[in-house]
Amino acid sequence: MTQTDTIKRKPSDQATRHFDILIVGAGISGIGAAYHLTDQCPGKSFAVLEAYETFGGTWHMHTYPGIRSDSDLYTFGYRFKPWLGTPIATAEEILSYMGEVIDENDLARHIRYQHRITSANWSSADKLWTVNVTRGDTGEDLVFTANFLWMCQGYYDHAKGYTPEWDGMDAYQGEIVHPQTWPENFDYKGKNVIVIGSGATAATLIPAIAGDCKHVTLLQRSPTYFIPGRNENELVDELRKLGIQETWIHEIARRKILFDQAELTQRAIDEPEILKAELLASVREFLGPDYDVDKHFTPKYRPWQQRIAFVPDGDLFQGITSGAASVVTDHIDRFTPKGILLKSGEELEADIIITATGFNLSVLGGIPFAVDGKSVDFADTVTYRGMMFTGVPNLAWVFGYFRASWTLRVDIMGDFLCRLFKHMDAKRVKQVRVELPHADKDTPRAPWIEESNFNPGYLARSMHLMPKCGSKPEWQHTQDYWSERDALPAIDLDEEAFHYE
Repeated sequence: MTQTDTIKRKPSDQATRHFDILIVGAGISGIGAAYHLTDQCPGKSFAVLEAYETFGGTWHMHTYPGIRSDSDLYTFGYRFKPWLGTPIATAEEILSYMGEVIDENDLARHIRYQHRITSANWSSADKLWTVNVTRGDTGEDLVFTANFLWMCQGYYDHAKGYTPEWDGMDAYQGEIVHPQTWPENFDYKGKNVIVIGSGATAATLIPAIAGDCKHVTLLQRSPTYFIPGRNENELVDELRKLGIQETWIHEIARRKILFDQAELTQRAIDEPEILKAELLASVREFLGPDYDVDKHFTPKYRPWQQRIAFVPDGDLFQGITSGAASVVTDHIDRFTPKGILLKSGEELEADIIITATGFNLSVLGGIPFAVDGKSVDFADTVTYRGMMFTGVPNLAWVFGYFRASWTLRVDIMGDFLCRLFKHMDAKRVKQVRVELPHADKDTPRAPWIEESNFNPGYLARSMHLMPKCGSKPEWQHTQDYWSERDALPAIDLDEEAFHYE
C-alpha cells in the first residue's frame, strides 16, 4: 500500500462528529493505539485526527538523507506484527510497515488527514471533550466531541527544529539548513559541508552525504556515545535457517534484545567506567589506535544519561577513516562570511552549514486545553505514571521510552487504556480523573525527568513546560520499561489515585 492510496480512501462516516475516543496523531503511536482499540475494544467508536496529509509522523516529516531508526525494529516495531527486515531500518521501510498495519487492520477508514486541532475543551457537566479542528485541505472549521482523548502526537514541534542563535549568522554567505526542514532536491554535491551536532541525526546524515560532498566536517561542542555494529541479528538469522515461524522469531528477538538492553542500562548505573571503556573500545576498532578518541568520542557524562545511538556497520566511522568526513570538537565563537570561527581561533570554511542541533519540545502538540472554561497549564499538573495528569479528566498522553524503543510503551499503554475503558463501562461511569492522595498533596514536586537520570538538551531547554512528578513511583515518569511492563498490567483501577463520575 502506498501513502497516496491511504490518503485517497474516504471514511464512510466522514459526517459523524462524535466518537467515544479521539486519537490525536497518525504516527507510530497513533496507529498502534488505533490497532489496540480495534483489537481490544471493538465496540468503541473512534477517529484518528492527523494534522498532516498522510500517516507516519516523524517518518513522514523527516526527509533528510539517510533518515533511519536509531533503535532496533524488533522492539521499535509493534509486538503484534513481526518485523522482517534488518534491525536498523530506513524511514521508507518503517512507513511501509506502518502502511501494512493500516491495511491489515482496516484502520484507514478511521483516519482523518489534514485535521489540525486548534483547541480542546472539557465539560464536567457533559462529560465530553469538545475539539475544534481546521481542515488543511479545505480551510473548513469542524467540531468533534469525544468522551476520551488519546494523545499520540509525539513530543516535539515538527514545524521547526532547534537552531541556536550564533553571532554572525546573518553575515554567512552560504546556506544554513536544519535536517528537520530539509529542502526538496537540496544540492550538496561537490560542496564543503559542516554538520553542527553530535547526536543520532548527525551520525545518520554524515555517512549518507559524505560520498557526494567535497568534504563534510562534524563540528561538535561535546561528544556522544555510539554503539557501532553490524546491521543484522545473528539470533534471528539462525532461527530463520531453522524454519521457525516469524511470530515466534519476533517474540524471541524482542525478549533477547530487551534482556540485553536491561543489562546495559543497569551496568550504566553500577559500573559506568567499565561500560564507558567498552563503548570507546568499539569505536577505536573502527578508527584505529592513532585516532584521538579521547577528544572526539569520549563524552563528559556517564553512559545513558543521554541516548546512545547505534551506528550500523560503523558507517560514520568508515566515513572518517576514508577521509570523506572529519570531526572537530570545539566551541563556536561566531559565524563568518565563509564559515565558522571557533573559540580556538581556527576558521572552518563551508558552502553549506547543517544545524543538526536538536528539536523544540512540544507539550501535547501545543494545543490549548481548557477544563470547564479554565485554561490548562500542564506544568501545574502532576503526572500519573507519565500518562495522565491531575486536574485533566479523560485524557492520556503516550510518551515513550528513551533507553528502550518508544513503541514498547505504545503497546503497554494500549493494554492499560483499553482495560480502563472496559472498567469504566462496567462501573457505568463517563469520567475518570487522577488526583494525588490528600497525604501527598503538599509533597515537593520534581521535574518530569531528573537531570541526573536523563539530560538531553531538548528536555533541559523545556523542562519548565512539562508536568511535574511526585515522590512516589505512581506519580513519576520512570522511563523504565522493565518495571512498567509488570507494573502497568497490575494497576488496581480502583486505587486511591482514580476518581470516577
